[in-house]
Amino acid sequence: MPQTVLSPDALGPTVCVGEILVEIVATTIGDGFRTAQPLVGPYPSGAPAIFIDQCGRLGGRAAMIGAVGDDDFGQLNLDRLRADGVDVSAVAVDRQFPTGSAFVRYRASGARDFVYNIATSAASRFGWSDAVEALVRRAGHIHVMGTALSMPSAAAVIARAVEIIKARGGTLSVDPNLRKELQLDVGVERQFAELVAKADLLLPSGDELERAAGVEGEAAALEKLFALGVAEIVLKRGANGATCFSRDGSRLDAAAFVVTEVDPTGAGDCFGGAYVACRRLGMGAEQALTYAAAAGARNVTVRGPMEGAGTRAELDAFIAATPRR
Repeated sequence: MPQTVLSPDALGPTVCVGEILVEIVATTIGDGFRTAQPLVGPYPSGAPAIFIDQCGRLGGRAAMIGAVGDDDFGQLNLDRLRADGVDVSAVAVDRQFPTGSAFVRYRASGARDFVYNIATSAASRFGWSDAVEALVRRAGHIHVMGTALSMPSAAAVIARAVEIIKARGGTLSVDPNLRKELQLDVGVERQFAELVAKADLLLPSGDELERAAGVEGEAAALEKLFALGVAEIVLKRGANGATCFSRDGSRLDAAAFVVTEVDPTGAGDCFGGAYVACRRLGMGAEQALTYAAAAGARNVTVRGPMEGAGTRAELDAFIAATPRR
């Protein structure tokens, strides 16, 4: 398995583009939000923000492109990202629209119901700017979340940024992260397919591997994606751990850590942020997988989508103290 398929951290920060939200969580189990119930939050959130926060906490150079409102919810997010080492110079502050939000309630099955306010919030109101240009011109890697592609503003920034970063020797990772609540039109589906074909690293969960490949079956999907040019695929399997597949045919399996789950939101994002940071910092796939699995597992033990994101020291302690399946 190659030492790394991603550009070195020294080339420039990992950049993530997309929604920055607050998350408010129902403390009762059930279906949706049609009755009054107790809620906790707000927590800083948004899949791209969770990813980049974990990347920064682990010690990787990290930066965010997006927008928040000129309100307490926006400041909450900016404070958290800055504190965890994320460059927020390209995060716009919108003085007309509020920070985006997501209300979450868990069903007895563990599935989640979301009520989002993204399209009519500050989260979707950003574009190419001098600050974005300056950041992208010095970036070394870009990570794309499928959720961000549902926002035309983010999709346009991503398309332009990918070309610039790849042209300067940078790399691209893609997490499909396609949620049922987000409507994806033909243009979005086309951009998603184009990004998959350009990706150096793919980070799918479950059936997203087959969705990204457009074919059924794990083996067939892997063959198709490697033929497209993807160099490395890390399949997140939840409680069954994770597997890293390389284009040279090698494979690494990582067992999951045994934890008591409190809140699974953000686990995959923390996994991805840790894995990308570790690979860009020069770690081999096996070590990166261990840190990624630990980051995802540690995050689910705390309520709030990025409240359990760990530093390297915190993850080392977690790995030493936590059994694996």
